[in-house]
Amino acid sequence: MNTSGLPTANKDSDVAIRARGLTRRFGSLVAVDHVDLAVPRGQVYGFLGPNGSGKSTTLRMLCGLLTPSEGEVEVLGLRIPEQAEALKRRIGYMTQKFSLYEDLTVMENLQFLAAIHDLPRNEAKPRIAHMIERFDFGDRLKQLAGTLSGGQKQRLALAGSILHEPELLLLDEPTSAVDPESRRNFWASLFELADAGTTLLVSTHYMDEAERCHRLAILESGRIVADGTPKELCDALPGRVWLLRSENTRAAEVALRKQPAILGVAQIGTDLRVLADPGLDEQALQALLPGRVISIDAVAPNLEDVFVAATRIAREPGKAAA
Repeated sequence: MNTSGLPTANKDSDVAIRARGLTRRFGSLVAVDHVDLAVPRGQVYGFLGPNGSGKSTTLRMLCGLLTPSEGEVEVLGLRIPEQAEALKRRIGYMTQKFSLYEDLTVMENLQFLAAIHDLPRNEAKPRIAHMIERFDFGDRLKQLAGTLSGGQKQRLALAGSILHEPELLLLDEPTSAVDPESRRNFWASLFELADAGTTLLVSTHYMDEAERCHRLAILESGRIVADGTPKELCDALPGRVWLLRSENTRAAEVALRKQPAILGVAQIGTDLRVLADPGLDEQALQALLPGRVISIDAVAPNLEDVFVAATRIAREPGKAAA
């Protein structure tokens, strides 16, 4: 698990976003704390973190909407914020609130966004037609955007974000207000864009979405505490994961949560999934448990285990294993 900064690509041309020491303060609050970032072109790159971890603030700085307090940023080869105006034509930005005009129809929203992006009329018309077909809005062109379902609003917001064919698309928790099926369909659309060469930076707090990303960074308190591919992060987890069953599940969970060697405990059905320091073996774990232990099995870590370990260690540096 890399906790000292993100890797650099071999050539600058391989990188869509590069940040060094990116920092943003709001008075005494440090919302983003000296972040180093390198996002490869043509990939889906994820920001995973809880609310308040700095994901949205970082995205807003990267697209030029917010000026950094410190640090250097280059996006698509442009210096930000100095060249933010030139960057606007080359990126798309989609927020969790869906940037739609609810009192306009589906067609009017697309036409207005085409005008905002200064698309010539001869280009705008076929692109709008393509979006209508791609996102299945043929029978809803005259429907007000405010009356669409959550999934339909999401599709329309995405259509508007890519209408001008951006090289880079930044999405700030874009699936937080939609149902699971809409989320799956949305991610299928994102991978279509990546396959076509678009770079995507997606913030999320959903583990299943983070697992879909080609690469991701875990944020805690404004800092990147781990980064890599989902497999790399799981393989490098600094701890052991156990699945145990006890006569008294609740008592076992309460007892484990009091132990400094335990990083995390979660009940899965009648079992407990336990993330422990690397030095805690099966015998030592069993000694911590009250009552009769039915079974203890070592299991492969998942991304949720990585998230728990990385954020816990970041908050309590003394937890880092030797």
